[in-house]
Amino acid sequence: MNDPLTTPWGERRLTRFPEDPRERLRAWDAADEYLLRHLAESGTPMPPGTVAVAGDRWGALTASLAPHRPVVQIADSSLGQRATRANLARAGVDEDAVRLLTTRDAPPERIDVLLVRVPKSLALLEDQLHRLAPSVHPGTLVVGAGMVKEIHTSTLRLFERIIGPTRTSHAVRKARLVLATVDPDLPRTPSPWPYRYELPADAARVAGRPVVNHAGVFCADRLDVGTRFFLRHLPEGLDGRRVVDLGCGNGVVGLAVALTDPGAELVLTDESHQAVASAEETFRANGLAGSGATFLTGDGLADFAPASVDVVLCNPPFHSHQATSDLAARRMFAGARRALRPGGELRVVANRHLGHHVTLRRVFGNCETVAGDPKFAVLRAVRA
Repeated sequence: MNDPLTTPWGERRLTRFPEDPRERLRAWDAADEYLLRHLAESGTPMPPGTVAVAGDRWGALTASLAPHRPVVQIADSSLGQRATRANLARAGVDEDAVRLLTTRDAPPERIDVLLVRVPKSLALLEDQLHRLAPSVHPGTLVVGAGMVKEIHTSTLRLFERIIGPTRTSHAVRKARLVLATVDPDLPRTPSPWPYRYELPADAARVAGRPVVNHAGVFCADRLDVGTRFFLRHLPEGLDGRRVVDLGCGNGVVGLAVALTDPGAELVLTDESHQAVASAEETFRANGLAGSGATFLTGDGLADFAPASVDVVLCNPPFHSHQATSDLAARRMFAGARRALRPGGELRVVANRHLGHHVTLRRVFGNCETVAGDPKFAVLRAVRA
């Protein structure tokens, strides 16, 4: 959408990444707008020094503040940071003027203003507050922001326990602020993440194997039912073939391939830094650090050469933050068709109601159902 974000310093035209004229979701929301207005109009000036922005989804906060203050952005999504770069350029800000850190990087040693876009995952918020807490000080201004449906009592308790006394603002246009005061006497405890568990006995090919999950990765404390179904219907005989676990999450699907077909050339990729770190640690926990598997953070299959892959395995997402969207799945399918060699296959597990079989027929010209139950279907499309 082309609606500009109105800030106290002027309008910002922002886009998501990838830009898609069919996508009706904006690159900002009322929580971003509310937070920026609060910073300019609260009557309490921002202290000088470093502004750290955690969880800035598409760069709306970073692109709005960077022309005025030194900003460090800390984000999990590689796509979100690509959007940030584009939005900085659109605002006329030199990219070198902003430090773009991932959630896996060490945070700044000192933070004078900490702005937090409350993430969908409470675990990711917990992990990030633990990691950032040693960098704040009694003079640090701490403000969180989110839509009302994203901020719960548990959210406020995390700020209270890790940062200090916390209150909320009035709701404005269904958005709310979290206002925290740094308590220097709170104990600085390490994050409880990552979390490790063993896969259940009915997890085909990987039963009893350890899995490592960093905070924010989908279904962090158990095997999700879609992946459990997918594991029973993976292709066989993959030795010698180049296989991509697309949207790999914690790497369970790739792990199943590595154990069953150790001769496969395996690539695990995800747009989330937390997910790719989880997949790497899952492989290490299973003694597969030297298996030859490759782990990539990025935009799906966009960086793969055409006709360079034999098999793509995918459990695609159907949410973009809080919004339901099939844009990611459509891009994954189109990217798979481009990357697959003739005769190569894309195999997908998905909720039946999403209707991915229609999209796959449109993209590939074919689609068959490998297996199904009342909730899920495993679909197969072949590159002609």
